[in-house]
Amino acid sequence: KALHDMTGFEMSLPMNSGAEAVETAVKAARKWGYKVKGIPEGKAEIICAADNFHGRTTTIVSFSTDAQYRDGFGPFTPGFPIVKYGDINALKAAINKNTAAFLVEPIQGEAGIVVPPEGYLKEAARLCKENNVLLICDEIQAGLGRSGKMFAFEYDGIRPDMVIIGKALSGGFYPVSAVLSSKEVLGVFHPGDHGSTFGGNPLAAAVACAALKVLKDENLIERSFELGNYFMGKLRAIKSKHIAEVRGRGLWIGFVLDTKARPYCERLMKEGILCKETHENVIRFAPPLVITKEEIDWACERIERVVLSLD
Repeated sequence: KALHDMTGFEMSLPMNSGAEAVETAVKAARKWGYKVKGIPEGKAEIICAADNFHGRTTTIVSFSTDAQYRDGFGPFTPGFPIVKYGDINALKAAINKNTAAFLVEPIQGEAGIVVPPEGYLKEAARLCKENNVLLICDEIQAGLGRSGKMFAFEYDGIRPDMVIIGKALSGGFYPVSAVLSSKEVLGVFHPGDHGSTFGGNPLAAAVACAALKVLKDENLIERSFELGNYFMGKLRAIKSKHIAEVRGRGLWIGFVLDTKARPYCERLMKEGILCKETHENVIRFAPPLVITKEEIDWACERIERVVLSLD
């Protein structure tokens, strides 16, 4: 009920890990494709984007384009065509009569906080609707305030057919995830079709309800938007020959360098700042949504000192 009240989606199916929620969405989309759309049995396709990250199960790494995540884990699950992220023409070309869904991150996290071109999601939503294809947004990382909105897809003013959430749904304290959708889509599951031993257990539900309450009561979504813009402004003011770009939404920032990011992360750790490099040359900053402006100032002083020391 709390999820319905906050998001407006008719139904939610609780799971534990983010990967389980992605698997749930994949199963729902395929079953919807067969039972509702009328795709011939065994022919359903779910289009995915290059450089995605949706989890690490065997099926999910089947549609990863990262060689490390796939190495040694084949044979892989078929039925997942890959298109270039942010390229609407590539998506248009990939859609056919057997396409059940398009699974996409509104902002690619593991790829380095990659924000798609303006209007991309809106056009993708239009294409999906025109072709009777489900639009599935993986908001496990971007959602619940991290991007400065309840969901990152809100920046494009769209309404996906399915939304996958996790991570912040428990405030980081417990494995809780969920798939949000309509009765038309999640209603394809009948008793026994799908399940989870611990999904939606009382403790998980209580933790998730508490996390959602804090998100709302403490205005963490609005804070993320305001402080994220402030943080990015401070980072863009740092003058260094190695900074290629500062990008992101809310308190989810990609600090792009023209050199390896690992030495910067190690030096920042010694300064008291924990951050993670991705794709070798991008530092990801994702501070707690309760961070203050003073703490951002404190961090930026140290970030600037480290960056300039490595110039």
